[in-house]
Amino acid sequence: SVIAVTLLYPETVPVLPKTLNPNVKAFVSLHKDLFPILTPDDVDLKAVTRLIVVDTCHWSRLDRMDALKKREGLEIFIYDHHNELGSIQASMELREIIGAATTLLVREMKNRHITLTPIQATLLLTGIYEDTGHLTFPSTTAEDVHAAGWLLENHADLSILSTFLKPAYSQKHKAILFEMLQHARRSKVKGHHISISKVVIDGHIDNLAVVVRMYMEIMNVDAAFGLFNDVGKHRCMVIGRSQSAELDVSFILRSMGGGGHPRAASVQLKDVNPDAVEQWILELIRGNQQASVQISDLMSFPVVTIPPTTTMEEAAKILRKKGVTGIPVVENDQVVGMISRRDFSRLRKESQLTRPVKTFMSVNPQIIEPGKSPMQAAQIMVKHDVGRLPVVDNGQLIGIISRSDVMHYFYDLLPE
Repeated sequence: SVIAVTLLYPETVPVLPKTLNPNVKAFVSLHKDLFPILTPDDVDLKAVTRLIVVDTCHWSRLDRMDALKKREGLEIFIYDHHNELGSIQASMELREIIGAATTLLVREMKNRHITLTPIQATLLLTGIYEDTGHLTFPSTTAEDVHAAGWLLENHADLSILSTFLKPAYSQKHKAILFEMLQHARRSKVKGHHISISKVVIDGHIDNLAVVVRMYMEIMNVDAAFGLFNDVGKHRCMVIGRSQSAELDVSFILRSMGGGGHPRAASVQLKDVNPDAVEQWILELIRGNQQASVQISDLMSFPVVTIPPTTTMEEAAKILRKKGVTGIPVVENDQVVGMISRRDFSRLRKESQLTRPVKTFMSVNPQIIEPGKSPMQAAQIMVKHDVGRLPVVDNGQLIGIISRSDVMHYFYDLLPE
């Protein structure tokens, strides 16, 4: 899909992360003279005026692009096929629930009557086949199939495609699968058969998703999660696969900061206890309606608040002084809005700093009751893409809970 963008926008250069899908890596390596691909280290970020993001809408998924987060005047386009709210504020978005991000770009090419070379068509077809499991995943749509057909009309080479779409399954993968089966744990949660296995690995290993899928099929469960703990680098890769339409693994792992599709998702966590992560996954599936720890145990109080007549300039000073990212806006003892650092990105003129926060605040903010669970707070935050929730009891604001409060609970307070 990155190459597809350069065909739509010839002035752009393709930038790929260092870690690639093995099949894509092999294809690009063989054809690198045809595709002038850069790594993040090759890019002078100071010279970037437009950023086109494909297949994600989260800054955390971009490799070493943090310097662009606060770049004023940066034009950002997004082409994404995931059903989730993201952290990237874009100038233009084309986001649809579809099997492959490449399909969205192929649609644009067809509309612009762009002519492809056979090798370009083959590469794009590789992207569609990878995302849709050779057009077999349940997320595959009719448009994915039509896009594949159009690429074949442009002379995509299926013989080359078949060479690069063979799953990379090595002796190391076989050993990991065997270890996963040795440490397999099965649970029945809300009618779903779940299996989770924790394995210690040494360094990065490509294509662990293939291992998790095989593990799920062997265990014959509705969903499987592989927790691959790289002790040396203090990180844990979590890969989830589902074969049940009622069990969305992307929602579960998105709650941890990852993403993906309802049937396939992943997240990389740092400095975590794998046992705690396992419990977190199970609690997310359960919904954890009867948690022993409540929001009232984790919330911060008293809460800094401002009235809706406060100017944006005054609000900015309070945010900086208090070291917080958002403040509830209260009128007549009722929470009527939230003002956050993100809202300041909507200001286009310096004169707007003198306007009241009620002009820019988020109205009807999500709230939570003190008796609810941390899991319920996490679910609200993920669903509505908010970083904090006012805690309200009988209509009165009594505290606030942030995303970091919830993360602290899951990472540090779950039993080891």
